Amino acid sequence: MSNQWTGPLRAAGPCRHVIPRSYKPQMRTDGIIFASDDMLADIRSDQSPEQVANVACLPGIVGRSIAMPDIHYGYGFPIGGVAATDVEQGVVSPGGVGYDINCGVRLMRTNLRRAEVAPKLRQVIDQIFRDVPSGVGSEGRVRVNDAELRKVLTEGARWAVKAGYGWPDDLNHIEAGGRLDSADPGLLSDRARKRGQPQLGTLGSGNHFLEVQEVTDIYDAKVARAFGIDELGQVTIMVHTGSRGLGYQVCDDYLEIMQGAMRKYGTQLPDAQLACAPVSSPEGRDYLGAMAAAANYAWANRTCISHWVREAFARGMGAAPETLGLQVVYDVAHNIAKLEEHEVDGTRRRLCVHRKGATRAFPAGHPDIPRDYADVGQPVIVPGDMGTHSYLLVGVPEAMADTWGSTCHGAGRLMSRHEAIRIAKGRDIIQELAAQGIYVRAASRQGVAEEMPAAYKDVDVVAQACECAGISRRVARMRPMGVIKG
Repeated sequence: MSNQWTGPLRAAGPCRHVIPRSYKPQMRTDGIIFASDDMLADIRSDQSPEQVANVACLPGIVGRSIAMPDIHYGYGFPIGGVAATDVEQGVVSPGGVGYDINCGVRLMRTNLRRAEVAPKLRQVIDQIFRDVPSGVGSEGRVRVNDAELRKVLTEGARWAVKAGYGWPDDLNHIEAGGRLDSADPGLLSDRARKRGQPQLGTLGSGNHFLEVQEVTDIYDAKVARAFGIDELGQVTIMVHTGSRGLGYQVCDDYLEIMQGAMRKYGTQLPDAQLACAPVSSPEGRDYLGAMAAAANYAWANRTCISHWVREAFARGMGAAPETLGLQVVYDVAHNIAKLEEHEVDGTRRRLCVHRKGATRAFPAGHPDIPRDYADVGQPVIVPGDMGTHSYLLVGVPEAMADTWGSTCHGAGRLMSRHEAIRIAKGRDIIQELAAQGIYVRAASRQGVAEEMPAAYKDVDVVAQACECAGISRRVARMRPMGVIKG
């Protein structure tokens, strides 16, 4: 049976396609998908547009149900989905954040050039592979008891810096300063904390990765310079991971709670995976407090990993980390729900903005972006696949009205992990990448097969669609030199 979505999708401007509210009786607003025309066949190949329509049924939704060019099928919300709900009248849905809470990405710049790093690349990647545990169930080098874990959950990246796993300036270049102050560790189950306790400072598996890259293209030299990217061939480092088993357990625990809340508040939706509770309810507030704690864990996790990356580069290059310029450009969350103020019909309103496989993309002058980026806008980091490119974008003013200051988060999957493994059967993906000059270390060959380049959409097309739609702008493009996969 075909899984092709056959619903209505009407052109509504450059790289914009609308699912009209009339499509389903329960829809409270239109859905909109930001994508170029030539992406629509792939987008229609699964039921993710149906999920866009289902999200439009959420009580208290404000504006449209939104999907980015990297849209694909997810749990409840599509991956690439964005929705804002009114804090007083609307709901919060764990499906709008996902299982990997604050799965996000950090970009670090260096003073190094490809020619300097290439001769030592293998030893640098091998050292990082030894220093940063990866793979399913991996345990970290950081040992914390339950009392210390609660500090991690409360303080986020600040805990890591205080513990000597980061530089104070790192905190200036992390979304929310690497800490949501609404976090309440007491709202996490014992199982969630126990899962998180041994995993701090680990990369994990699935689509998580660590990459050493070179800058191959600069589209906006002024903005690139503001971000510390000053010439072609410059080496950058990307870290993509999240809250590990702790975040997964928080989501699992609260989905069960939300099922009860649906019955309690008489909420009916077309998809049980959208289980939700009013933002202002005890269940809604508890979820946001637990989610914030998991988000803080993720920021601490990426900060610890960055510390070991710095050490590995220092050993490999025979120089102190400070002299190598290993500064954080930015660290953004891809899976999160945040209470933010936005202008709605000329009035400032407090909204709960769900971003699930989407990135915050605030423009120049916004008070929530780093002071040294105030004149250019917030960096947006968009990983591709390990065989092509990744992007550095920047937030633009138009996105505030169209997407609540949001844009894409990556290339987006084109095929399931099962399908990727089937297609990769009999092939050596690591050797294929080596033939392209990309050195890969991985915890398992199956993990590499699941993440083979063909499993993903073309990130060039995704980034161009965001620029075409006017929701972010390209700044630079990076190509992988070395990759570590879980």
